[in-house]
Amino acid sequence: TADGDCSHEIKRRLLLGRKTITNLDSILKSRDITLLTKWDAITEMDEHNRPIHTYQVCNVMEPNQNNWLRTNWISRDAAQKIYVEMKFTLRDCNSIPWVLGTCKETFNLYYVESDESHGIKFKPSQYTKIDTIAADESFTQMDLGDRILKLNTEIRELGPIERKGFYLAFQDIGACIALVSVRVFYKKCPFTVRNLAVFPDTIPRVDSSSLVEVRGSCVKSAEERDTPKLYCGADGDWLVPLGRCICSTGYEEIEGSCHGKKNTFK
Repeated sequence: TADGDCSHEIKRRLLLGRKTITNLDSILKSRDITLLTKWDAITEMDEHNRPIHTYQVCNVMEPNQNNWLRTNWISRDAAQKIYVEMKFTLRDCNSIPWVLGTCKETFNLYYVESDESHGIKFKPSQYTKIDTIAADESFTQMDLGDRILKLNTEIRELGPIERKGFYLAFQDIGACIALVSVRVFYKKCPFTVRNLAVFPDTIPRVDSSSLVEVRGSCVKSAEERDTPKLYCGADGDWLVPLGRCICSTGYEEIEGSCHGKKNTFK
């Protein structure tokens, strides 16, 4: 993951095969979280005695919970489709004694677009719900005693984002949750050289069913044979190579570039 400041540019790029994952922010490892109601910032140790920084809430005995955690403003960079990866633990309500119908096992993820920071102002009514987030695995009192971290990972996407940035917000309605990490990222097709043609970084379209056609530029000392093209897919993969460049007269292709031919006459 990348350590980042929400309102600044990309901090790190992770190459995964042919696609590029560009991190906009690793929220829980930065200072850019606003604790609005009843969430606590807590550092704990995992089963390997490593510190983990979390945001937690666990008001399961009281009805009508409405507790919010909000990020600061996050720039969307060049992307329109944004992905949010959440890692969290969630307590099994049945493992908590004396809890009636007040305990929940989900939380809600929201967002709002904005061209600039709103500071500390927060109006939940302006936010759009992305999804209700549930755990694949919940933990019990026995897991707590053994310090077993049953970590859930969920990814949601949002977009098209049309303004310069956005906020994320997490709503607790009565669960026992620990948010361990939240990563915000987008995908792109990375710079590549194919068939002696150069193709730049390209952002996929928001519509996952359509491809972005990109025309390549011939490398030095090469010329078009057929117009070189690649198509950028929604997951950041280059697809359907068409056309090519060839080395100009007097040059030969060696490992993806054109080099002057050696004079073999003596």
